[in-house]
Amino acid sequence: MDFIELVVFDIAGTTVKDNGEIAFAFQDAMREKKYEVPVEKIYPLMGYKKTEAIKIMLDEYEPDKKLITEEYIDAIHKRFIKLMIDYYSATKELEALPFAEEIFEYLRNQNIKIGLDTGFYNNITDIIITRLGWLKNGKVDYVVSSNQVPAGRPHPYMIQKMMQQAGITDPQKVIKVGDTEVDINEGKNAGCLYSIGVTTGAFSRGQLAPYKPDFIIDSLQELSSIIQNIA
Repeated sequence: MDFIELVVFDIAGTTVKDNGEIAFAFQDAMREKKYEVPVEKIYPLMGYKKTEAIKIMLDEYEPDKKLITEEYIDAIHKRFIKLMIDYYSATKELEALPFAEEIFEYLRNQNIKIGLDTGFYNNITDIIITRLGWLKNGKVDYVVSSNQVPAGRPHPYMIQKMMQQAGITDPQKVIKVGDTEVDINEGKNAGCLYSIGVTTGAFSRGQLAPYKPDFIIDSLQELSSIIQNIA
């Protein structure tokens, strides 16, 4: 297949199982600073760069705006990172979502490059990818974390970094797949051919629809037929 050259997937909730641990870690990190944030308020922030998500929560829950400094955000973020590193280092529940590795193999057989991007910083991402063996075993080609570019999603920089690594200049040769609002808008902002929402993570079909993804799928298994139908 000559037309599509790169598919970029989100990690947690799209290709990697998420049982809500990320939201709970956010909740715990905020609670330690005396903020009680319901998980229902946290789920919509899942795709964001994590420092940006913390700032959004503080803007709502901290009445004294002078306290919302970079240092304060960083302190909460460091606690979040510690909770996530501890979780992903030890959990026996770290696993690919259904059909993730199968779609990687399909794309590989079509000579399509496979990228992963995430709102995590790379100190968390590296643990996930190392434990799954996805880079080591050649299941994916590129992994970019939000701290490795000027700004995270919905900005297009992570996709653009992978395009540069792959030698791709035309974003219409790229598809983006993710489970959140910012995944969809990242793909749109990058000019991807398709920006596809998947319901396996933080957002339901009804929650994804207002952001006008090109497709909404309930399983990564559906991606192969979308690619096959590209003229």
